[in-house]
This record gives sequence, structure tokens and C-alpha cells, in this order.
Amino acid sequence: MEMLLSTKGITICLFFFVLSLAAAIEIPLSVSQLPTITEQSHTQVAYPFDEDFTIKCEARGNPQPTFNWTKDGKPFDLSSDPRIVTTNNSGTFVIQNRGIINNFQGKYRCFASNVLGTAMSEEIELIVPSVPKFPKEKIEPLDVEHGDSVILHCNPPKGIPPLHIYWMNIDLQHIPQDERVSMSLQGDLYFANVEESDSRSDYCCFAAFPRLRTIVQKMPMTLKVSRSNFIKERKPKLLIPPESAGSSSSVTVIKGGVLLLECIAEGLPTPHLSWVKVTGNMPKDEPETENFGKTLKIEQVTAADEGKYECTASNPMGSAKHEFHVHVEEPPQWLKKPEGGVYSVGTNLVLLCEAIGNPEPSIQWKLNGRPIDGRTFRGRISTREISLTNLQLQDSAVFQCEATNKHGTILASANVNVLNIAPLILTPDEENYATVVGYSAFLHCDIFASPAADVRWTKDDSIEPLSTFRYEVNKNGTLEIRNTNKEDSGSYACWAANSVGKRAITANLDIRDATKLVVTPKNPRVLKSHSILLKCQAEYDSHLKHSFKLSWRKDGAELPVNSTEGGRIILDRDTLFISSVLLEDQGVYKCVASTALDTAEAEAQLIVLDVPDPPEDLQLSENQNRSVRLSWKAGASHNSPVNESIIEFEENHWEPEMWQELIRVPGNDTTALLPLSPYVNYQFRVVSVNAVGRSQPSKPSLRYATPPAAPDKNPENIRVEASEPNEMVMKWEPLKPMERNGPGLEYKVSWRQRGVETDWNEELVKKHSLSVRNVPTFVPYEIKVQAVNNLGSGPEPNITIGYSGEDVPDAAPARVSVEVINSTLVEVFWSAIPRDRVRGHLGGYKVNWWKTRSMLDGKRHHPEKHFLTFVGERASGMIPGLDPFSEFRLTVSAFTSRGDGPESSPVFFETPEGVPEQPRFLRILNFDQDSVTLSWGLPKKANGHLTGYILQYQIINETHEVGALSNVSVANRSALSWHLAGLSPSTKYKFYIKACTAKGCGKAATEEGLTLAQGSKGSGRIADAVKPTPKFQPSEALEPGTEYTIRLVTKNWVDNNSIFEDVIETRGRAYAGIYEGISTQGWFIGLMCAIALLTLLLLTICFVRRNKGGKYSVKEKEDLHPDPEAQSIKDEIFGEYSDSDEKPLKGSLQSLNGDIKATGSADSLVDYGEGEHGMFNEDGSFIGAYSGSKEKGSVESTGSSTATFPLHA
Repeated sequence: MEMLLSTKGITICLFFFVLSLAAAIEIPLSVSQLPTITEQSHTQVAYPFDEDFTIKCEARGNPQPTFNWTKDGKPFDLSSDPRIVTTNNSGTFVIQNRGIINNFQGKYRCFASNVLGTAMSEEIELIVPSVPKFPKEKIEPLDVEHGDSVILHCNPPKGIPPLHIYWMNIDLQHIPQDERVSMSLQGDLYFANVEESDSRSDYCCFAAFPRLRTIVQKMPMTLKVSRSNFIKERKPKLLIPPESAGSSSSVTVIKGGVLLLECIAEGLPTPHLSWVKVTGNMPKDEPETENFGKTLKIEQVTAADEGKYECTASNPMGSAKHEFHVHVEEPPQWLKKPEGGVYSVGTNLVLLCEAIGNPEPSIQWKLNGRPIDGRTFRGRISTREISLTNLQLQDSAVFQCEATNKHGTILASANVNVLNIAPLILTPDEENYATVVGYSAFLHCDIFASPAADVRWTKDDSIEPLSTFRYEVNKNGTLEIRNTNKEDSGSYACWAANSVGKRAITANLDIRDATKLVVTPKNPRVLKSHSILLKCQAEYDSHLKHSFKLSWRKDGAELPVNSTEGGRIILDRDTLFISSVLLEDQGVYKCVASTALDTAEAEAQLIVLDVPDPPEDLQLSENQNRSVRLSWKAGASHNSPVNESIIEFEENHWEPEMWQELIRVPGNDTTALLPLSPYVNYQFRVVSVNAVGRSQPSKPSLRYATPPAAPDKNPENIRVEASEPNEMVMKWEPLKPMERNGPGLEYKVSWRQRGVETDWNEELVKKHSLSVRNVPTFVPYEIKVQAVNNLGSGPEPNITIGYSGEDVPDAAPARVSVEVINSTLVEVFWSAIPRDRVRGHLGGYKVNWWKTRSMLDGKRHHPEKHFLTFVGERASGMIPGLDPFSEFRLTVSAFTSRGDGPESSPVFFETPEGVPEQPRFLRILNFDQDSVTLSWGLPKKANGHLTGYILQYQIINETHEVGALSNVSVANRSALSWHLAGLSPSTKYKFYIKACTAKGCGKAATEEGLTLAQGSKGSGRIADAVKPTPKFQPSEALEPGTEYTIRLVTKNWVDNNSIFEDVIETRGRAYAGIYEGISTQGWFIGLMCAIALLTLLLLTICFVRRNKGGKYSVKEKEDLHPDPEAQSIKDEIFGEYSDSDEKPLKGSLQSLNGDIKATGSADSLVDYGEGEHGMFNEDGSFIGAYSGSKEKGSVESTGSSTATFPLHA
């Protein structure tokens, strides 16, 4: 229901069900009406422990009723006893418990009266129980003999039921009961026959009254059993019912109650009781009995339970019977009750009253609580009917009908209100209603009128009543609008009129949008242990957002909002997340959205997929020597059908506890005929497979052992292996354990030389190989291997051809020749050796060669043999990688698995000249404005007679643009330098040098350099690569009497920070003799040593300081420009010391006075110094960036305004 705010606080209601059309509208209290009893007490017990007792009687009517009481049919004045407390305008009174209240016990009736009539209540019985007590008495002991029957009487006092009786001893332990000793329904203890163990002096009877909260005890009784001189065996005798009752008795039971028939007998041996129904059948096949068969119990008795029942007590001495005639009776019940109502003046009245019961009830009519006097009553009256015609206002009265038999009385009242009033509309005016599209709307107009009013509804300003099929006015005045839409919104009016007058009210109706839900995914299928997220998407009217609620249900049960199962299921408004899905998560998940006006639902069925449950109940049948039928019950497939079943077996002899697959059965088959092998003790299990995976294996079946038999197959993969020429080792794959078929497995091996008519050689072996010696070398043999066991032989084996042991070939290939392809490649040819000279399986041919001398210098070489193997029947092969311009020898031999045969006679051949390798280096010795002097080294390998060099150069710049390539031919093959003129000043060039033979020119060495600017003094540079280990480095090619700057730098340095720098001047030739003379003097030697030590100390201090502050970059740079042949050529200078190219130097140069300008790109030597990451070797020399260095020392001028350096490619 949605509440809309308005000045009148009007409630908007939506009913989702149609009100019953037959429901009568109560008469408003504002209208004069007869009294009606609305509440009354029924039978009540006044317990002594209660403080007071309330007897209720409430009624309504107009005028307000007054109340009177009767007790036991006589008027009862509530003010006659001060213990009675009453209330104004109420018939209810309270009796205060002040001790003795026995005088209040009785049957009460309440009468509510006003000027129109009197209403009467049903009888109210008040029971005042007394406290139950056993009388004080002295009970004499009972002396009996063994075998006698005894009855111990309880005689419990009277009290409010239920009554529970217990027989116990003085220690409150129950007396054991059985067929011999039992308690009757009346509470007496019966002994069919006594035994000496029954003797005791504390038989106590306890009577419990739960409603009175009371338990009372009878005085203890003593039973003494003495031994008898003889056994008193006798046939049964019934104690209940007693013999005085005769052979039959009559029992009456109330319909719907419980029937209890009891038979207790005495006798020796102890009698056994049985029950039968003489007329008709028992309600059940096995009648329900209690008390060791002595009581027959039938609950919820019906008329069908009437009839004759017989109990029989029997023992070996005889039997006794009793017959019960059961009669089923019932208290009065209504067939038709008189119904009152509102009648208009001039109408007729008929009241009916019919009741049934057994005995048939009597009917009595009363008017306003008093018996009707037929002489003065103006209407007609009979046992079952009262009628009145032309009712008038004064005919208003309360008619009562009472039906009575011996089992009870029932009362029905009918209020006949004769009224003549204009319509009263009980529904408030201007009521507001709301519903959603597609639902029904109910606009209420509850009317009370006499005579009945005519009701009609109109909409908005129309005066025409609503009459289409979607509109229906119910009998109570409610307007129902079916299948509403937006156009149904508006104002409605309800009009009510009768002969006395008319009234009207208005009602307003609003139509809202219906709530819609969609759950995604719709019907998900998810694997067990995976996760699923369900999303509920909702659309609802914005007016209903405050009342909108969303909940989730699984299989009809609502899921809690908070997460469940330790966070495995998380519910968050419109989402439901389930992690690690279990099988029990499967079901229908429903999203339920509710507003004040409607409810919408959407559901998704979650299907959980899992591997099947393991099969069960494996059974073996159709037992045969080679087969058995296995049957099983399939386990649950968990929503993914079983695709196949895998049957596995285990045998306990060869591989116990090792399960192996036997066969696969497709689909849902649950039986399979299993193929078996002889001499195996099987047990089986089944694995079911579906799209999700394999189930756990089933429990194993019973074991099934097959009898032994002869082998079914022979060994396979028969082959011959030998390590000696005159030996033949025959081998085969042994039979698997499952293929043995019986005990005593052996192999019968037969062999003979192929093509020779001779008998088979035979031998029985247990292992799977046989060695035969003293056989010819590499001769074919026919071989058979047959499986044999204690029960016979396998099938006839197939013949396999094998060869005896191999040897090395005894002949060399002939007609060996060599064809030279180029300076490094030749092709060898030979003739195969005869087949009979191979003496085995030909593996192929081996070509051996070695270099004898170089044809360039004529030097002889130590023979270093090389070989290539050519597998199979080959007659030629290529030999690559030879040295050019050299002389070689070559041989060819055949080989088998045993080794190489003899070599052929050596064959001589020569390789022609090739192109030279790259020159070792290219240096720029001198620079000038328009010329440069170049020097280069010999190629590593000339590969022929040098014919000269090709010198090339071209202009390059920083933008990677290159100029035209110029060529200079150096015809003098011994020339190692060249002065190149005609260059442009201040221009960067790249130079290339190639060595040439008659075959052509090889790869080029490269160098880059910058010519001097106009007016600059020429400079030169000599660079030598220094290994990190030596402590001195000689420098040659210096000019006498010339000043040089010596600088030690790291490999590929990119700034002008150097490790060491000094300025020296070479001695002139004129002073050479003087210096040589001085150098032999002792004082001069000492002076030089002191200077050397001082210099070393200064250098050490300098080095330490530089180690802390200076930075050096050791990162190699790539070549700035590629050479025109697009080849990456390394500058290989000084052989093993040359491994990379110089790169251009960048940054400012270090001045001669040692001042250092800091640069941001410098790397500190600290990075290579001390510490665990230091890169000094054991003698302390610095190896960080110099390992493998090829940088040369430099000599440079100090007077040049523009520094020019050679740049390596």
C-alpha cells in the first residue's frame, strides 16, 4: 500500500484479491440493533493455586446491552457475594480466591439485553476440584503361594483428568511389568501368577494429577509368596472383564474419541492375549495394542469401528474368551444453523435449525433467551423451522436454537434486525487509490442500507454509469477495474440509493508503471568449484522508489542479505555471487522485487556440472574361460551425460595394485562383455566419463580367476645383435605377463643358415636372448622364436632373417679423384667397394684430408688431418672450408658399425688463389689543409700473390650524407702508405683500403678524419693500443727533436679527461751521443731513480684524487657512417689487441696544465674502483674498460686553433 500525502491524510490502498461476494457487512453501531454475544468463556477449572477466576461475557448492540446471569438454571446475582468483581458495560466477572470456593461450582449462562431483544451465551461450566487424597488405612499383608493370581488394588482418589498411575517401590523404582505382571486401566496391579521373587513389602501406588500439580501415594502394600508343594497349572481365567460380566459386554465410545478394550487374565503358564473383530475387519491389518497385548486401542473412532470384538487368553492348558459389543455415539452437530440478518419492513422470515447426533438430539427454540410460547407467537413454529411474514420493526428479536442429547448441547443464535433507513456509506469520501498497469484496481464503497440500496459508479464528469466488461460492481459496492491502463487514472463517484434516501462519495485513482525484472544469465551452466555471478536488472515507477525492495530466493527459500557460508555466497542488492560452486548450489534462483503496489519476479535456473559419481554395485555374470559380463549401476551424471565408461582391471600376481584399462563402453551402457586372458586373477572397476571429466573409480568387483592355457602369440621384434664377428646374438621382445597364459613360460629358438639345406638348430631358453658362437661373419640366418608353457606351444612362428656378426671392410675404395670447385671447395669422387668386401652393413664412406704446404711461401705444414663422413651408398662428396693457394692430400675409406676399412692411396690436389683478407689497420699519420698521409698494414691472410691496393675516400658529414666515392689504385704491392692530396680544408673524410690479388680485392679497412682549416699548423697523431697488464709501452716512428703530448686515455673515450698526460720532446740527433755518455754515469742513474720515484708518488696522488672525483665513459659508440659496401668491418690493428673501432671524441680537451673542466656525461672511476664491485685484478692494475682495448696513444700539437682527430668507422 502506498501512502500519498494530502491535507486529509487519505490512505491509498491496493487489494490484490477479490473480496468474497457473500461476506455480510456488519451493522454499524450507529444503527439500532440487537445484542450480539462477541466473547464468552467455556468450561473452566478453578485451580486452588490460582488467585482468581475470570468468567467472560461480552456483547455489542445499540442501545448498549445490560447483562444478567443464571447459575444451574436459576438467576444469579453478581452482587450477592463480595468476592465477585464486575465491570461496567460488561458481563464479565472475576471470582477472587479467598479459600473455600466450592459454592461457585456450577453451570452459568449469560444474557445480554436491550430494548430490541436478548442474546444468550452457551453454558459455561465452572469446576472447583477438591485436592485428591488417598484415605489413611491399614492394609493387611497378602500371603499367597507360588502360582496363585493376585490383584493389588490402587483405588485412586477422584480429581481433574488426566490421571496417571504408577506402581513403584519405596525407592521410587518402577515395578517391572510384562505379560505376567501388568496394570489395568483403572490402576490395579494384576499378577497372572506369582513367583517367589514377587515378595516385597513396598508395593506403592502413585496417582499423578498434572493439571492440579499433585502426586499422591497410597500406603505401601506387602506381598508374601511362599513355595507351593505342587505346580498349580491351570487354564486362563479372565479377571477383566470379570466372570460376573458374562461372556459379553457392551461398550459405548464417542465418535472421534479413543476406543480402549481391556482383557486381563490369570493362569499358569502365563496366558497370551489376542484380539479379533468378529463383525467386519479391524481398522488396520495389525491392531494396535498396549500393555503387552492386553489393551486394544483404536484412535479417531468412526462409525465403521462399531461391531463385535473378541479377546482370547490362551496357554497350553486352555483358553478363555470375552466379546465386546462396541457402539459408536456422537454429540449433536449442526446440519443447518439459523442465520440472522437485516430485513426490511414487509419482508418474510424463515429460520431453519437441523442437527444430528447419536442418540438423535432434541431441538428447542427460544426467543430472546426464553422458550417460545406457540400460543402467543404470531408466526409458525415447528421442530426444525420458524417463519414470519410481513415483518415489522417490532419483530426485531434474537432467536436461539438448542440441540441436546446425552453427550452435550449446542446453541445457535440468529439476530433478526428489521430496519428501515437510508443508505449509509461507510467508506470515507475522497479516498485515493493507486495500482500499476495490468493489475486490477478496487475502489471501495461499503454501504449499509435497509431496504437494500442500488449502487452505481461514474467517472470524472460523466453521469453515465460504468458498464464495459472491464468494470464490475460487487455486491458490497466495490468497483473492480480489470487490466488497468494509464487512461484509467481519474476521479470516480459511487452513488447509493434506496426508497428512504441516497448518498454519494468520490474516489481518485492513479495508475503507475509496472515493475519489470530480468535475471542474467538466464539459465547458466557452471562447473563445480567455479564461480557464478547473477545480475538482477529492475525497472520500476519513480513514484515507488522509496518502497522498492529487492530480495533473492533459492528454491522458494529467501536468502539472507549478508554473505553466507563464510563469504562463499555474497548477496549485494541486485547481484548474487557464488564462489566455489557446490552441487547443492544447483536450483532455481529467483529475484523478487516488491513495491507498495506490485510484485515482480524473474528467475534463473543454475545448473551445476560435475564429473559423474562413481558407478556402484558391480556384478559379474556369464562366466567363461576367456570372458565375463560385468554389470553396474551408473552414478549421478550431474547434468552432463555420461559419454563412455572405462573398465579397468587389476591382477594380483604380476603387477598387484596396478590398475590398467581393459575396454571402453560408449554412452550410458551399464553392462559389458569383458575379453579376458588365461591364467589371470582379475578384479574390475568402472570409471564414468562425461564432458566435465572422469569420475572417481567404483569400488572393485569380486575377483575372477581364469584358467591357464597355451600361449596365444609368439614374441615380436626378433632381431640379431653381435659385438664379435663370429657371434650371433638373437634377441626378441618377451611376452608381457598378461600374454603368458600359464605357468612355465619358455622360448623355443630355431635357426639355420639361409640358402643351405640343413636341419633347424633348436634350443629352449627362459630369457629373451640367445647367443650362438663360431658362425661365419655376416651370413644371413633364418630364425624362429616360439612361446611355450606347461599347457602347450604357441602358434607356428614366422621366420625372421638375421645376419651374424659384422667386421670392418677389407677393401679400400678405388678410382679416387678430386675436382676443384673454387679456392676453398673441392668435390671428391670414388668407386664403391665390392659387396662381399664390406663384411657387414655398409655405414658409408669417410674422406680424410690434410694440408701439406702453402703455395704462397712454400712452407711445409705439419699434417693435421680432417675428415667428413658420407652415410650410405655414396660415390662422391663436397669438401668445404679449404685454405686457398695450398697443397693437400686426400684418402677415402669405407666403414661399418665395427669400424673403418683400409684407406685408399693418397690423392694430391691444389687450391687456386683467393681474394685477400682485410688489411690489419688503416692509420692517418699527418693532416694538412688539403692533404693527408695514410698508412696501413698487410692483410692477415693474402690467399695469393698481392697485386696491389685500392684506396678509396669520400666526404661525410654529421647528417649521414656522403659524397662521391673516389678511387686511387696503388700498384706497388709492397707499398704500405700513401700521401693523398687535393682534399678540401676543414672537411671530414672517410677512407677505405683494400688488398688485391689476381682473383680480386678483399674487404676494406676504414678510417675517418677532418682536414685542417685555413692557416692552421699541421698536426699528426699516433695511437697505440695498450694492454692493461704491462707497465710500459714503446712508441716508434717519432721525429727527433720534436715536442709531443703523451696522453693515456680509456678505450673509446668521449671526453678529454685522461688518466695520464705529459709533454715530452724527443732528442735531436746531435745530442744523442752526449745523452748516451751521461746515461752511463752513476750520479745520473741515481738522479733519474729519484725523479722516477717522485714522479711515481705524484702520479699516485693524482690518480687517487681522480679516482674520487673524475668520471670516465667506457661505453662503446657505433660507427657514425657505414661504408659504401654496407659492411660492418672492424679495424683490426696489431693482431690480437685489435677488437673494435675508435669513436669520435666529444667535449673540450684537457689543457696541458692539468686543469679539468667538468662535464655532465663523465663516468666516475669510482664506479670501477675499490669495493666488492671493483674491477682491478690481483696486482692492482685497472682492467675495467681496457680489456681487449685496441686504442692507440695519441700525439697532438698544442699550437693548433682547431683540434683535428682521426675518427674510426
